[in-house]
Order: sequence, then C-alpha cells, then structure tokens
Amino acid sequence: MDKQSDKTEDVMALDQGGLDDKVKGEEAESGSEGKEGKNFLELYEESLKTIQEGGLVRGEIVHVDKDFVLIDIGYKSEGQIPIGEFIDGEGVITARVGDKVDVLLERREDDEGIIILSKEKAAKIRIWDEIKDIYEKGGSIKGKIIARVKGGMSVDIGLPAFLPGSQISLKPIKDFDSFIGTVHEFKILKYNKRRSNIVLSRRAILESERLFMREKTLANLSVGAVMDGIVKNITEYGLFVDLGGIDGLLHITDMSWGRVGHPSELYKVGDPITVKVLNYDEHAGRVSLGLKQLKADPWLHAYEKYSVDTRVRGRVVSLADYGAFVEVEEGIEGLIHVSEMSWTRRIRHPSQVVKVGAEVEAVVMNIDTANKRISLGLKQAQTNPWDLIGERYPEGTTIEGRIKNITDFGIFIGIDEGIDGLVHISDISWTRRIKHPSELYKKGQVVQAVVLKIDKESERFSLGIKQLASDPWDEAPYKYKPGTRVTGRVTNITDFGIFVELEEGIEGLIHVSEVSKEKGGNPLSRFNVDDVIQAKVINVSRGDKKIGLSIKRLEETEEREIYKSYLEGRNGATSNLGEILKKEMLGREAQSSSENKTTEDLVDVSSGEKKPVYE
Repeated sequence: MDKQSDKTEDVMALDQGGLDDKVKGEEAESGSEGKEGKNFLELYEESLKTIQEGGLVRGEIVHVDKDFVLIDIGYKSEGQIPIGEFIDGEGVITARVGDKVDVLLERREDDEGIIILSKEKAAKIRIWDEIKDIYEKGGSIKGKIIARVKGGMSVDIGLPAFLPGSQISLKPIKDFDSFIGTVHEFKILKYNKRRSNIVLSRRAILESERLFMREKTLANLSVGAVMDGIVKNITEYGLFVDLGGIDGLLHITDMSWGRVGHPSELYKVGDPITVKVLNYDEHAGRVSLGLKQLKADPWLHAYEKYSVDTRVRGRVVSLADYGAFVEVEEGIEGLIHVSEMSWTRRIRHPSQVVKVGAEVEAVVMNIDTANKRISLGLKQAQTNPWDLIGERYPEGTTIEGRIKNITDFGIFIGIDEGIDGLVHISDISWTRRIKHPSELYKKGQVVQAVVLKIDKESERFSLGIKQLASDPWDEAPYKYKPGTRVTGRVTNITDFGIFVELEEGIEGLIHVSEVSKEKGGNPLSRFNVDDVIQAKVINVSRGDKKIGLSIKRLEETEEREIYKSYLEGRNGATSNLGEILKKEMLGREAQSSSENKTTEDLVDVSSGEKKPVYE
C-alpha cells in the first residue's frame, strides 16, 4: 500500500507541476482572459466527479499479478480487481496488459486510498441492458444449457435464465440430459431485473425458422419435384421426412424396388435424404414421397440380363416352406424351390441348405417379366452326381458303405456324392424269411452289397446283399431229386401240412395227405415244432422254390424193403399165403410207380381235375 500511496502522490505532484506551468503560460498569452477562465486543476477535479460509485467506466489493464489486476480508469490512481474475475472455466487467466475492459466502480477510495472495481458486476449490468434491448426489439440471445432443473433447463446467457420444458423443442422431449452443454439461440419471453428472473424459449425460434422454411418450400413444392430433406420420424409403415417446414410421408413400398423389412434398416432419425414428390394435397396439407422412383424399374431390362441358363449370384432375403427367395439385384428376386436345391438330398425345408443373408450361386430356369417372377435352381449350378455314378459303379460292382437308414421295406446305404443305395428286403437273403431288416442290421453298420441297377431318370440306386453269395435253390434240384430220403426239422404245422427245414433257407412241405396211410383221426397231431423227422422227396420246383415231401411214401418203401428181405430169407418158399402177400405188394408197387409219373400234380380220380401239391 506504501508504493500505491507514493505513486498517487507522484501523480498528483506531476499533475500540479504541469498545471502550474500551463497556467503561467496562459496568463502570459491571454492576460485578463486567463484571470476570468477556470483553473485547469478545477476542471480536472470536476471531471473526476463524473465517475460515481456504482457507475460503469471503461479502463485499461496496466498490471497483472497473482492476486489482483490493476485498471487505469483515468482517475488519480488505478483501481484493482481480484484476479479470480479474470479466470475462465478452464482455470486460465484471461487478463493481458493493455486490454480494454468495462468495470463497475464499487468504491472510489477506501481507508487505504484504493479504488475498488468489479468486472463481473459491470458485465451483469451490461447484460441486463442487452436483455432489455433484445426483448423490446424482439431479437434473440445466444446461451448455453448448463443443467436440468424442475420444470425445464437452466441456461447461461451471462446471467442464469430459465428454459421451460415445453419451450425446448417443437416436439415433446424424452431425454432432457441430451441438451446439456449445447448452445442455442433463444427468444426472451419475459424478464424481471429486480427478481433476477429471465424466461427463455427455443421453440419460438424454431417456429419462426420453420415458418420461413415452409414458405420457401411451398414455393418449390410440386408433383415430380426432387427435394432434399431430413428423416424426422420412423414408423413400421414408412418415414416422415422434413422437407423444410413441411413433413412428407415416404411409404415403405416406395422406399426401394426391392424388399424392405423395416424402414429403420435403411435410415435413422436425422439422416439426410433425397426424395421425389409423388403427390401433394394442398387442402389436406399431405405430401407423398418416393425414393425408388429416382431409379428406373429394374424389371424393364430383366429379360435381357437374366435369360434362361444364366448363372447369377444373390443374397437370400427370406425363407418359406416351399423355397428360398434370393435377391439378385435391388428390386429383382428369384425363387429357389426346395426341389431344386439338391440332386441327392430330399429337402423338407430350405433352412437345411441355406440361411437368410447367405450369398448363393444359382441358374435361371425360367423368367416371367410380366408377373415379375424368376425361377432359380441351386443344384443346377453344381455337377449332377447321377451323371457320374453310373461310370463309377457299373452293375455288378461290389461296394461298401455305411447304413444310413432302415425302413420296413429295406435298408439305405450311403454310396457317394450324397447318393444312397437301397437294398430291398427281398434282396437281403436268398433263403431267410425276414420280417424287418432291423433283425439283421443296425444304423451306422458298414456292409457290402452288389450294384443291381442304376436308374438315372428316377434317381434310384438298387443294391443287393444276397447277391454276394450264390442262390442255394440253384443246387436244390440236384440235391433233392424225387425219391431222395431227407431228414429235417419241423418249423411250422398248419391245417394243410407240415413245413420241414432241410437246410438253412430251404424248406419242404409234407401235405396232410402225405403224412400217414392210416385213416381216421388227425394225422398231424403226433408232430410238434422242432421235431426231427424223415421223409421222401416227391417233387422239386426251382422256379417256385418248393419241395414236396411225403412220410407215407417213405413208410411204404420201407415196408416193401422189409417184405423183400423177408422173401429172400425164405429162399423161394411158395405158400399160398406168401403168394397172396407177394401179389398185394407188387400191386402197391405198381400204383406207387404210377403216382411218381405225376409228381407235379395230384389227380382227383372222381372228378378228373388236377390239384396242386400245396393247398
């Protein structure tokens, strides 16, 4: 403070000395006129009286230190302002020597002779004056939204101001916090300096701008006009586009020549967009817009680009039970039917082969530009394995594969290139009677089979397992000649006879009439399943795979052999009884010989009709 006092005294002395010199000069020049004029010191002191406490004055920064900033306001001593009033939000000192600033004179001199100034209070006074001027002229003021308060937002315009929630935007606000830190122009709705109350509106500015833009848009709005806009809102049926004060609807069907699942797939709120005016109802104020109309319909030249057999690449856009839709270009989709997806697999649903979004290559099979349809084939873009399978596996080839499926009628064996071969149940065994293939095989089991037939047109691959070995029935006519004595196991007893297994897969039938020569009673009652018996072969049919057997004839043959042996033991004895028995036996033998001549059929003597061996 001593330095400040010394400086003030020096200034005063300098001023006084200069003033005395000037007065003496004026007196010498003007004489009596100088006596009548005012003393310069009086004029200087009079000018200082115009700076009142609470008044605004413009000064110049002459010194900056860590605590204060000294300001020269033209008074006999500089005023000072705390350094804190010159520090911005980032902590940087903004005061520079030589800068001009507006200040408020709070006190002219305190007890220590110091002039107290305030930059902040001066700024507030200036702002209130500015607010009054803006309000009266209907202008706007720029401010920064700094916080959320009850009912709205707090705005810094140099002074705290209130922005009601209804005055933030043209539409209701969901996220108030998103506006914090943003700078906007505001309209002053009302103010009260005494209560330090200021109410702002951003909506009034937006409405004014919208009205101006609307008039400008209406001047250019016409059907067919191409206009730029901003996506204002998104719904499931389209976009609302702000053309500049006027909203138009871009329906989802007019967004693209192709398929659009939802408008949000292409645009989001705030995106710029160029559209074409399709219709304008001036009375209703409705504007219909189009986006795809800015491009030509791709179907106009589709026939030239996608002729039959043309290979195309596209993206799967949707799946149906009957096939997949593929977009080959914007606005053109083709259908791949499930029957055209694989040469070898039976596709029940397209999801087994393709997925939405996948890129695929296909072949054009048909095109109908009138109905805007293209039929595509996926399998046609690949080599048909049935064209090669016949060369790889000619008939008679023995193959090996894994059983992929078992059904009532056979088993499917995986061969190659996704082709399955079928072994029908009748081709599993030459001799065994199989009710279901699962009796012998399991899914996943590796087996061998012989290629029987390949039908490319019907896409059938026939295999056989029994063909790996020879048919035992080929040898049956030689092994089981008529008259041969055989031994077998009873496998089944029916009303008409007994089935006897001679070897695995080969059975013979003993008809009930060939069981016993005795009359009366049931001749089959003395037999049980699994009994081992002997019989005589009476006929063999290779084609029908049947062997006729007889117990009765075997017994007759045995009786004749016993009698013959008896006669030979008698050494030719001739008794009447012996002669009688001999004639009877010879008569039976002749009858048996006659029956052997008709081994294929039995004859009903009374009717003369032939009856089959097996009934």
